[in-house]
Amino acid sequence: MLEYLEPRGVFGFFEELCAVPHGSGNTKAISDYLVSFARARGLEHYQDELNNVIIIKEASCGYEMSKPVILQGHMDMVCEKTPDCAKDMEKEGLDLAVEGDTVYAVGTTLGGDDGIAVAMMLAALDDEALPHPRLECVFTVDEEVGMEGAAGLDVTPLHGRRLLNIDSEDEGIFTVGCAGGNRTHCVVPVKREYFTGTVITVTVSGLIGGHSGVEIHKGRANASVVLGRALYAVSKVLPMRIVSVDGGLKDNAIPVGARAVITVADAEAARRALDRLGAALRNEYAVTDPGICLASKEGGEGAPMDRDSTDRVLCLLTNCPNGVQVMSADMEGLVQTSLNLGVLTTADGAVEASFCVRSSVDSQKEMVTDRLRCLTQQLGGSIRVTGDYPGWQYRHDSPLRDLLTQVYMEQYGKVPSVEAIHAGVECGLFCGKIPELDCVSIGPDLTDIHTCREKMHIASVQRTWALLTETLRRMA
Repeated sequence: MLEYLEPRGVFGFFEELCAVPHGSGNTKAISDYLVSFARARGLEHYQDELNNVIIIKEASCGYEMSKPVILQGHMDMVCEKTPDCAKDMEKEGLDLAVEGDTVYAVGTTLGGDDGIAVAMMLAALDDEALPHPRLECVFTVDEEVGMEGAAGLDVTPLHGRRLLNIDSEDEGIFTVGCAGGNRTHCVVPVKREYFTGTVITVTVSGLIGGHSGVEIHKGRANASVVLGRALYAVSKVLPMRIVSVDGGLKDNAIPVGARAVITVADAEAARRALDRLGAALRNEYAVTDPGICLASKEGGEGAPMDRDSTDRVLCLLTNCPNGVQVMSADMEGLVQTSLNLGVLTTADGAVEASFCVRSSVDSQKEMVTDRLRCLTQQLGGSIRVTGDYPGWQYRHDSPLRDLLTQVYMEQYGKVPSVEAIHAGVECGLFCGKIPELDCVSIGPDLTDIHTCREKMHIASVQRTWALLTETLRRMA
């Protein structure tokens, strides 16, 4: 299907990759394909237990004294399909199609994120006419489900101190920094006792939500935080006990809905308090969340918490930090440090609030985590931290960025956009493993990634390949 597209090496390898199932967690076959590629060409290679692969090609003639360069991308893709698609994506390859200037997969995601990086690295390794320094090509697994491959990779075989990551989806944007992060889980124990009153259910709904990294700066309401305000508003005017609080589904998403069951001494007084706050919220969020709705109805199940437990849960929900904490002084408009109360749950003996903490400065990530620790400990609870990964801090001095910028300006006739993002990419993990690593992330235009509408733009791939190969040529 793609054999007539240029550059033939890139699109040829991309089509071969698409014939091999390679969703996250299902990477053994694609990993073995890469090993077979390396063996067939006599290239030094490594495959670890996670299925990460490193393939090394020594410098071409005239580049023996040049410093090595690391090329990196991930081999796993997000597998989604339309309701009428019968394909088993764990066992079957993709059905590719071309429409105008785009490549897509019929009925499924395409996996251009990040199959195009894998294809470009293979094409570079396969091209005997391409001038280049020592190439250290790193193919990681399970980036889409937590960057687990990069986290577990042994970087001992890598000698390079400059890294080109090919996992950007916007041509002309050089990504030069990202946030590190963790999941901080705050657990507050609760006790329960009988309390006379009316049981009501309070709901927060109609919010916009969004990604807790790249959209945290938009000022959108967090449903669980709003729920805390609602419960405190009731507690100020009448006796109240919490039965349960729940909100959100994922740590990395701003929750769009939350729900509490409470027992109140006066249901009508509680409703009036909630109505007053609801009006205030509609005013506060008229622009960012115009559909915000705070509602209540009688009914609900469960035993109420005692007064002390209710007070401690209210304190957690009304005092926990949330949202943007620090903006970057290096890059205008970039969020440097934030956190998001993503998942709120209640069990018989505890309430747990799980936060996604992000910062491009590791010391500030630690600071925010410590704030949550101090608050939770004062409430008699504890925290646990999982999935910690380092940030990728912007470098003022980056020879790799300067070289890429020079090549880009000559090829495109304009200056590229240099940006950092408030989300995690694998470069942060590599910077944490390799001292003084100089990183830049580039890539061709990919639209609607992670959906069945995903498309890869052919001309953009051609230009990005030209940028990559010319940059390698100038690394003599």
